[in-house]
Amino acid sequence: MKKWFLSFSLIVMVTLAACGGEDSNGDQDAHEVTDKIILEATNFDFDQETYEVESGDITIELLNKEGMHGITIDELEDFELQGDERKTVHLDPGEYTVRCSVPCGEGHMDMVATIVAN
Repeated sequence: MKKWFLSFSLIVMVTLAACGGEDSNGDQDAHEVTDKIILEATNFDFDQETYEVESGDITIELLNKEGMHGITIDELEDFELQGDERKTVHLDPGEYTVRCSVPCGEGHMDMVATIVAN
């Protein structure tokens, strides 16, 4: 009986340890800094107000979840994505303004986000 109880206890402990819900720093809501940005566009909105990345070569991908959208980045000459496209660019440290480039209705002018490159 004792062996069964010890075996059962060990299995429960291992299972609970493997199912931890937090990441290693304990902060579940922190924005992850990455070398890829996926902007999800819906009518008059991007999925985030701010995207944070490490400076350097960054792949920017646009996904149209609702409506038809494109993006330009004010600080990057000749940068434009339309539809579901991606492009890799070099970002120096700083802030970059992303705007919807396809007139998509009354809220089009409010479709603005920021990329922060560290």
